[in-house]
Order: sequence, then C-alpha cells, then structure tokens
Amino acid sequence: MTPLLSIIIPAYNEEERLPSTLQKILAFIVGQEFEVEVLVIDNGSRDRTAAIVREVARTHSNVFLYQEPIAGKGLAVRRGMLQATGEYRFICDADLSMPIDEVLKFLPPQQENVDIAIGSREAAGAVRHNEPLYRHWVGRAFNALVWLLAVPGFKDTQCGFKCFRAAVAEDLFRVQQLDGWTFDVEVLFVALKRGYSVVEVPINWYFFSSSHIRVLRDSVDMFLDLFRIRRNWRANKYLQKDR
Repeated sequence: MTPLLSIIIPAYNEEERLPSTLQKILAFIVGQEFEVEVLVIDNGSRDRTAAIVREVARTHSNVFLYQEPIAGKGLAVRRGMLQATGEYRFICDADLSMPIDEVLKFLPPQQENVDIAIGSREAAGAVRHNEPLYRHWVGRAFNALVWLLAVPGFKDTQCGFKCFRAAVAEDLFRVQQLDGWTFDVEVLFVALKRGYSVVEVPINWYFFSSSHIRVLRDSVDMFLDLFRIRRNWRANKYLQKDR
C-alpha cells in the first residue's frame, strides 16, 4: 500500500538526538489512520547514526536507512525525496524542533489543493521558543535577502519542515543543483517559476543549541548561493527532467 506520508530526516552525526526523535515519530504514527514511512538519510556521519537507524528498522518495517557518504543537507534531502513513495513528502529536521503532531497541519484536510506547505516561524500564529536574539536577527536578515534576490513574499523560507506533493517533489528535486543549506530556497525559487502553489504554515518551533549550522561561515555561503540560483536559472539548469 502506498503510504500517504513520507517523513524524510537528513541526519549528520545525530546519535544523540535521533533515538528520541524516532521514538516520538513512531509513537505519533501509531495513532494515525493512514500509512507513514520514515526515511533517514545518513549524511556522511562519523558516529553511530546509521547503526541506530538499523536497530530501529529491525523492529519497524516502515523505517528505512539510506546513506550518502558526502555531507550536505540538500544532498541528503534530495536523496530522500526521490527514494520516498508517499503521496506527501515531508522534510523533518533530526532535532524535531517542531512537535511531530504538527505535521497534520501540512496535510489534507487542513491543506487542500496545495502543492507545497512550508513551516513558518514568522507567520501569524507561529511561536518561537527559547531562540537567542542574535539567531533570530541573523535569520531575519537572510530572509530579507531571500525576499530581494530569490523568493519574494514569504516570511520564513529556512524553517526545516516542508511538505511536497509527490509529483511536485519529483519534479523539483530532480533539477535541484545545490547540496548545502540553501537547497530549500532553490527549490522554492523553481517551484514559483513552475507556477506551483506554496503556503506558509505557522508552527511551534523550539530552539536547540546543538544545531550544525556555523552562523558566520554558513551565512556567507548561503548568501552566495542566492546568486548561484539566479545564475543557474539563466543557464537553464532547472529544465524539467524525465523520471
């Protein structure tokens, strides 16, 4: 049976956080009336991330491990999106900074006739918990650049929780070029060019200090990626590809 939902977790050195995250997700799945698969993409980890997923998969047939030897969140998410079989494909950060039950906000009936639903920490009704002020303003500054250079009109493009209809996911992630943090801006940029519908979903979001983002270095790379996206578009690198 085709699952309604695929939950895709990119995981880089997540042996500390992943056991709790998987436990919470599996407990959530038990209470649902629809089928769910969980894909963990081990993203070049040097710890027990893969071993932990294998242990869980032995007793849960809906949990799958895929391995990408090269680090890069965009690379891991692309692999998960194209391996998934669900009607809806949901990117889920390994720290589970959004409570997993809020995934229902991204699915029908709460979202009908929507191609892409993106989690937002800034939309009306969203709540941020425990976030340091400096991190908030770094995020706001980057979002202003995203608005100016790539994806106008959205309050939060960088939240790590996003849901795609299957056909939309396969179309967009087959042409994705960026392997790093800015992949989601790239995918949204192409989605708008394709005419797909995108909505922001307000969520409860909790800051965890163990994030893998290196604020200064990664912010510079992400800024440069905005120009790479525009250059790729002009070079016709986002033309639709057959399966």
